[in-house]
Amino acid sequence: MSYEVNRRLVARRPPLETPASVDAVTAGILRGALETTCYEVATHLGRCASSAIINQSNERNASVIDGVGRLAAVSVGIPQLLFISPLSVRYGLEHREADSWGPGDVLVGNDPEHGGGHLPDYNVYAPVFDDDGGIVAIQALQAHQGDTGGKDPGGFSIDAMDLYAEGLIVPCVKLAHRGERRRDMLELLVRNNRMPSFAGDLAAMMSAVELGTERIGELCRRYGADTLRAAINWNIDEAERRFRAEVATWPDGTYEADVWIDHDTAGHRDVRVHVACRVEGDQLTVDMTGSDERPELVCVWNTFSNTRGYAMAQLASMVDPTIPKNEGLFHAVEMIIPEGSILQPPPGKPVALGAFHPAVEVGEAICVALSQILPHRSSPQVYKLGMPPAVVGFDAQGQMWMDQGVDVRASDASATEGIDGWGAMCSGLGNLILATAEEGESRFPVLNLSRELVTDTGGPGRWRGQLGTRNVKQVLEPVSTASWMVSQRHPLRGLRGGDDASPYSNHLLVGTPEEFAVEGSVQIQLPAGAVIAYQYGGGGGFEDPLLRDPVAVCEDVLDGYVSREQAEARYGVVLRGSAQALDLAVDDAATSDLRARRRAAREASA
Repeated sequence: MSYEVNRRLVARRPPLETPASVDAVTAGILRGALETTCYEVATHLGRCASSAIINQSNERNASVIDGVGRLAAVSVGIPQLLFISPLSVRYGLEHREADSWGPGDVLVGNDPEHGGGHLPDYNVYAPVFDDDGGIVAIQALQAHQGDTGGKDPGGFSIDAMDLYAEGLIVPCVKLAHRGERRRDMLELLVRNNRMPSFAGDLAAMMSAVELGTERIGELCRRYGADTLRAAINWNIDEAERRFRAEVATWPDGTYEADVWIDHDTAGHRDVRVHVACRVEGDQLTVDMTGSDERPELVCVWNTFSNTRGYAMAQLASMVDPTIPKNEGLFHAVEMIIPEGSILQPPPGKPVALGAFHPAVEVGEAICVALSQILPHRSSPQVYKLGMPPAVVGFDAQGQMWMDQGVDVRASDASATEGIDGWGAMCSGLGNLILATAEEGESRFPVLNLSRELVTDTGGPGRWRGQLGTRNVKQVLEPVSTASWMVSQRHPLRGLRGGDDASPYSNHLLVGTPEEFAVEGSVQIQLPAGAVIAYQYGGGGGFEDPLLRDPVAVCEDVLDGYVSREQAEARYGVVLRGSAQALDLAVDDAATSDLRARRRAAREASA
């Protein structure tokens, strides 16, 4: 059934019917107004929500969908949420007459098999009507929730065998009818969620989309509904035209890449994501045929909507950033996502963890493939952690609390042409705000003992990946934690000859005789005082490390980014003197000789 639904929901929609026409200036003004509305809606949610995962971390995206279900505008936020709202809204649109849609209605859906992402990503949306009762647009808001009512707190289960174990599945229901809150449905959703803050989050999402409908209504009154429809049509066509114009400048050919997940949560190894990007004139085809289809895999299934969204987030980052982010991008790209694969799973598969892996591998594979022809725009829009290192406990009143583990860190910040990886935020995290130690400790019974960059964890390259941090945390009360460790054997890929990033690792019960490293997946109770040490992987390198400026390598050693041993072993740079004596410098003759010998050895073995 879900394959049929997916094919129906992804089918190309016609333009909006309108007698009006617009010029480029008017279309641009109205596009800006819709994008500003999305930004305002997302900001409203961040300021009004109750839970830290929304009001502090910014894990949300707003979008405007037009009356036939096409993406008209977005707020550019977290790449993973950027493009996944339309299919869920399209499913709702299919039932608008039977469900009696009207002004003041607010709806919600999270069903992975009816256009949704994974279950924690609730999509709340509300339609805007013209004076004749026609739908002009729909304000949508996607946000990650702290719980789903599934068998495990937080909605992430390392041993879920089907979708039903992960939580409450909502294809499409009304939360408000003609402006009146539906107590029955709100109570049902809140009753099936462990988070005491969920009621506030849901109320904030509803008020945010209602604000969006007011803003869109104001545009209709000022410019006319038909003019707004014409502007949406114009901007979607313009996005397609400009994307195709860029593709037409790329060399024709097929560019392929394989990336791998270490294992699923049950230990089945080397889960494959394959991408072939075919360029033919102005047509780009992204073919994911060859990605893993093993039916025995556990918890590495990504939703169809997420797969499309991650792929487009990566592609949008590899073209002119001024191209509008709307349905025109999807018109310009053909995606082949094989049914039954981990990227479009059979019905009933658990998909919560799939939003991490294999979702990020989709963007990573596209980036690796197209880096062959687009080196100046090759930055993977991904993060490679497996299951976030969250801890769950209950307070004296029996209410659940959850430290989601979205802490300040450096991870996955890869280099690209001309730029070393930098900062603590990789591009795949978008506008996510990571929690400071003070914030986490004020909310939860935890102590953040240290967060330190680790030498040699940035992937070597002509341009070097940023280092990863080792985050050490102590829990002050008994908690439960679950962890799925990946990116140990298959870390983030380096590009165009650059080295891969350093691997992730996780140690539990640190400093005790029971200390152990998580190698696969684990679900465990931790006593009060237990220490967790989580090593985040660094960023990948870009191009051959032997091409890096030796002076830059020397500076990296002085800064503690690179050890003296790695400077010689990976970069072929010989140093003399010492940092302690303040006379560390490149030995030019020895460096030239060593690099020449390394290159000769490569040629001999090729």
